[in-house]
Amino acid sequence: MAGLTRCLRSIATGLILWATPLRADPVADWAGEIAEASVRFGVDRLWVEAVMRAESGGRTVWQGRPITSSAGAMGLMQLMPGTWADMRRLHGLGQNPHDPHDNIVAGTAYLAAMNQRFGYPGLFGAYHAGPERYRQFLIEGRPLPPETRAYMANITASLGAARTLSPLRPPQLNPPATKPPFLFIYRARPPAAEPAGTPTEGIAKSDPLFAVRRAY
Repeated sequence: MAGLTRCLRSIATGLILWATPLRADPVADWAGEIAEASVRFGVDRLWVEAVMRAESGGRTVWQGRPITSSAGAMGLMQLMPGTWADMRRLHGLGQNPHDPHDNIVAGTAYLAAMNQRFGYPGLFGAYHAGPERYRQFLIEGRPLPPETRAYMANITASLGAARTLSPLRPPQLNPPATKPPFLFIYRARPPAAEPAGTPTEGIAKSDPLFAVRRAY
């Protein structure tokens, strides 16, 4: 009898699990905020989603606290304090960098500024390593940190897959009309040790991943 009871419980548990849908991609929870920011700043919605997925996975909380990296990057879009302060001032955002709406707006505005300065896919390198660090890569040939190269490769690969599934681009409304102010001079991430003679040296001229716009 006990064996039959255990068997029935196992079957019931299996039916419950089968009937319970898997949790959707957490990034999809912010579709409304992403769409709003995408239209406001003329940034492709898929770009914002890809960055959010790489930065926070769409989570606002980690280990019971507002999601913050060891380097101090905050929120869904993992903005460094200096970046948040600039975007907050420029776009009239609130006091809380972890507010999902304002964090997405700030991150998307920053992506728009990096896109205007560096183009695709350089905007992702600048978002990750900081615009000054990416400028040094372009102009001075200073190798990018391996984690930045991996970040760019992962995002561009994910965007290629997303385009196959969703080929239509959202309307590109209200793109930035002027160059962003020259205030992005800090690093978005702390400097990483980079051994001399890494394979990234000179890649700005030869690697198609880094075919960026040089008008800035």
